[in-house]
Amino acid sequence: MMRLAYCDYNAGAPLRPQAKAAWLDAARGWGNPSSVHDAGRRAHARLENARESVAKGLGARAADIVFTSGATEAAHLALEGAWAAGIKRLAVSAIEHDCIYAHARALDKSCAVLPVDAGGVLDLHALLMFVQRQEQPFLLALMQANNETGAIQPVAEASEIVHRAGGVLLCDACQAVGRLPARLGDLGADYLLASGHKLGGAPGAGVLAMLCGAPFAPPRFGGGQERGRRPGTENVPAIAAMAAALSASLHERASESQRLAALRDAAESALRALRPDLVIFAEGRPRLANTLCFALPGLRAETALIRLDLAGVQVSSGAACSSGKVRASRALLAMSVAEERANEALRISFGWASTAQDCEAFLAAMAAISARAAQLQGA
Repeated sequence: MMRLAYCDYNAGAPLRPQAKAAWLDAARGWGNPSSVHDAGRRAHARLENARESVAKGLGARAADIVFTSGATEAAHLALEGAWAAGIKRLAVSAIEHDCIYAHARALDKSCAVLPVDAGGVLDLHALLMFVQRQEQPFLLALMQANNETGAIQPVAEASEIVHRAGGVLLCDACQAVGRLPARLGDLGADYLLASGHKLGGAPGAGVLAMLCGAPFAPPRFGGGQERGRRPGTENVPAIAAMAAALSASLHERASESQRLAALRDAAESALRALRPDLVIFAEGRPRLANTLCFALPGLRAETALIRLDLAGVQVSSGAACSSGKVRASRALLAMSVAEERANEALRISFGWASTAQDCEAFLAAMAAISARAAQLQGA
């Protein structure tokens, strides 16, 4: 049987053993955490234990933690809650995830899109120009690390600029939590997002951490769960798994960063030896240790993805699929990458269960694909 090499951790990580154990333990219960009987109290205790654990990991108070179904819901909740509380102008970086980028532009038809440089990093001068023009409460959304290129953003510096002008900052830390220091106060964020399945937890749980006093008015109504901020019965097993995955990832962060950086750098060096014309996106900028986004000129991403998958190697593309049509990555285009090159972008991302064998399988498959492409071009 062909061994599968999974190299797509930025999309989602395999379930960690600690998360699986926590999920199973919580799933053995059946009570609603809002119920007052014994089964409900047990579920409530699991929920609050997870809240304390997640709050500690994110540098927040337990009271500041709102559990959601995932990071997309957390992003929408933060944007809608801030808007309902009086924020009247929104700004996003040009490389934000679609769950923020699209929703912010739907809420605020004049939403500002702030540029990034060729390395995929927010242009702080453009941010300064934006805040100087603001005469009403505003919010900036800036991710901590980009999901495609791994480029790390100057969140703390942006926060100082935003707060001096009376604004607030929303930070999507989904790719950074467990890989970089990602604490609410240290970043200067008023709102911070994280996702369970990115950490090796079960899908179906996310978190919105809010700094005490951050503008927020509940935009939705229901049974009063999560202190009235997010209605609906909490997914206790997935939340317990997220807390366990977060704890494990934080415990291993320093050693894993070194190990994964070595895998990433080995892959980059081998690709460059294979193809001297290799293009590395965000090269020379601080990047996530686990992430490599690149292009081999002349090799379209969709072709490479199919051939890699047939070889048992699972990666992602820098291009997004919409209605069956591949379009160039918005983030790469914002970095002034030519559309042709953006359509060739591939992303590999390693994680907690990645091995040297995964990297070797990826490189062997890429060598075969590159040789095949060269053969066809010379035919």
